[in-house]
Amino acid sequence: MLTIAANCRRVPNEPAATFWEAVQSVSFVSHCLCYNPLRLGPQQFQLGHPDRYLLPYYLSDLANGTLTRTFAQELLDCMAIQINMRVPSGVSCGYMVGGRDENGDIVANDLTEMGMQVVDDIRLVYPAVGFCHTKGMPDRYLEKAIEMIGKGHSHPAIFNDDTVTKGLLHYGVPEQQAHNYIHSTCVEITPGGASNVWVASPYTNMAQLLLDCMDREYDSLQQLIENLLTNLDERIRVNFETQNRLRGLRKDHSMNPLLSCFVNDCLKRGTDIEQGGAVYNWIMPSFVGMANLVDSVYAIKQLVFDEKRLTLTEFKAILVNNYQGNETLRQHILNHIPKYGNDLDDIDCYFSVFTDHIIEECRKYQGIHSNGNLIPSVFCWVMHERFGRETMATPDGRPAGFPLGDGSGPCQGRELNGPTASVLSSTKWEHHKLIGGVAVNLKFSKASLGKNSLQVIKAIVETYLDRGGFEVQINVIDNETLKWAQLHPEDYRDLVVRIGGYSDYFVRLSREMQEEVILRSTHEV
Repeated sequence: MLTIAANCRRVPNEPAATFWEAVQSVSFVSHCLCYNPLRLGPQQFQLGHPDRYLLPYYLSDLANGTLTRTFAQELLDCMAIQINMRVPSGVSCGYMVGGRDENGDIVANDLTEMGMQVVDDIRLVYPAVGFCHTKGMPDRYLEKAIEMIGKGHSHPAIFNDDTVTKGLLHYGVPEQQAHNYIHSTCVEITPGGASNVWVASPYTNMAQLLLDCMDREYDSLQQLIENLLTNLDERIRVNFETQNRLRGLRKDHSMNPLLSCFVNDCLKRGTDIEQGGAVYNWIMPSFVGMANLVDSVYAIKQLVFDEKRLTLTEFKAILVNNYQGNETLRQHILNHIPKYGNDLDDIDCYFSVFTDHIIEECRKYQGIHSNGNLIPSVFCWVMHERFGRETMATPDGRPAGFPLGDGSGPCQGRELNGPTASVLSSTKWEHHKLIGGVAVNLKFSKASLGKNSLQVIKAIVETYLDRGGFEVQINVIDNETLKWAQLHPEDYRDLVVRIGGYSDYFVRLSREMQEEVILRSTHEV
């Protein structure tokens, strides 16, 4: 406590001189930034890449004998506990390790491993740790990430540094800055220390857009898709105008002077972050239920246009009644019509039809501030459950009220050909232009883990990354454990699971969200 007090007398007012001072300064500043008297409720800011900016202090203190690796790990663990204590439920806050630095050199050092070890040491829901893997990185770092996941932890999430950097370069970020990014809350990528980015602004229910189009007959499936895309364009336009108007209101009526001191180029421009002082002012809409949309379009193709078993309006009437009296049809859809996630090109191709269109449509928009691009994403946070609750039955066999797909991968329980096929399907469309966030969930049975299981999981992850996958997050847990946690929540208060981009304690999820996690396909390796 005396050392902590002495550190506080020095940092952050003066530059840190030791590893302990540096860690304490980072914790103190990030905490203070979260509280703005002009905003209701705390904000969250990530801690960047500590295995880069803390490394000089760590190496210096090791060399002069004032620090051991064990105590350095304890300090990082304590900082992580501080994060967990201040972050509200349902939000996310953390840091990233690995990747490449501003010179393009691979970042792989003691702090990279220790930043992941934090997850096992504290076993709490936060911090949200992202491991950035890049080609040429020594195997032991990915193995460390898989080791943490194999113990049943929901972190780290594994990001593809090469894909993320490619995406940032695509949107005009200079190469040095493109190596310095952060997952702003869940999986949304923003340039570090230079952004006033509105992530998930807002979410769009893709399944509902299709349902809205099923109000009449069409001469062909292509005509239906064209009408859907027209309605999607209008939704993107309206949502952009709404978000831009809100940004204008904040420009006129708000400010954040402390935060502006830490975000380039606010000081250089003499402009508050709310007035457009940041270098990047992206708006990142997210499109939820993509897998439901793909599966539904394919079901319509087969039932309405190929087999002509029913008309589109007849299908819509069945959906309005939640398949009542048509359970045989629903089971046929679920069990006999192909689904996205099984390495079937005929259906997987529709995912890129929609994402390619979204990417091109978003390119047309520019916000009121400089670099105010519209950057799309296809992840969901918790919105798949909220949208699902509000959405009637869909043509893919999903009943009314059930959560939509949990990310960018297949819908719950539809991966019939194993995790490799799932990964192949999930990487048949471009990820790097969707740096607003791509989240692919995989779930493995903990009870089935054997001697070589972690190496198998590693190989599956490597396949995903080699094919340009953006981010993958993994749950290693058994459904029996989850069901017992539902019955005896008092005994499972520390059980953490991955949702749709962030992690949370299983027992404080809604019953619907708990069921959604249970119903995800569980693979044995």
